Amino acid sequence: MTALDEPAYASGVPAQRRLRWWGALRTLVTKEVRRFLRIWAQTLLPPVISTTLYLLIFGHLIGRRIGPMGGHQYIAFIVPGLVMLAVITNAYGNVVSSFFAAKMQGFVQELLVAPIPNWLILAGYVTGAVVRALLTAVLVSAVAFALADFSIAHLGLTLLFALITAVLFALAGFINAVFANSFDHISIVPTFVLTPLTYLGGVFYSVDLLPPFWRALSLANPVLYLVDGFRYAMLGSSDIPVLRGLALLLVLTAALGGWALWLMQRGVGIKA
Repeated sequence: MTALDEPAYASGVPAQRRLRWWGALRTLVTKEVRRFLRIWAQTLLPPVISTTLYLLIFGHLIGRRIGPMGGHQYIAFIVPGLVMLAVITNAYGNVVSSFFAAKMQGFVQELLVAPIPNWLILAGYVTGAVVRALLTAVLVSAVAFALADFSIAHLGLTLLFALITAVLFALAGFINAVFANSFDHISIVPTFVLTPLTYLGGVFYSVDLLPPFWRALSLANPVLYLVDGFRYAMLGSSDIPVLRGLALLLVLTAALGGWALWLMQRGVGIKA
């Protein structure tokens, strides 16, 4: 090996392989982004419309009768939960629909025989979902700023919570797509698991309002920690210690990421 060859192997991976991996990752992410941008009326517009309706009906009309909550106007109090709701549903939905379609069309088999590692395939799908989730969060936040009077308390923490949440639920969507055998299967988890957990996760109310038994039961809902931590990042107040929610996010993300890679390595639901 000459001196000129050494830099190519300095990181333990040949430069040519790194370039191939980067090209593959960029292609996967570009495909995913173009996919949801091409049908923006079905992917980006619905959460904006639903958030606008939530803020007008619950925030302006009902919120005036409810009064302040958590030290904030009610319309401002529900904004973080609505943004987090958009992040969760879009990150999850993007991966579960895209990867399941790739399974049914046989596109996954082409990826598996390509000279790229499984983690890169997973990263491509997850990154595309994160882009969609964060773009939706920006659009929803723009609507919220137009209709509610508030300012972001901790911008860096807000971005961190949104990013990790998007990665977490993108991984969850990937795992759902791996096990799904029909389009009905990819709608079961969002309908019967995600929706109840999200709406019972403190989006529209403070858990401090609940009786002791129901408050203790609510603490078993992981989405509550995400919404409450995000509310602290945006508004500066929370019902639960923020570090607890952040730690839970990181643990769940690592666990689902490891599980997704293990499923790909074993070929569960993918290899014929």
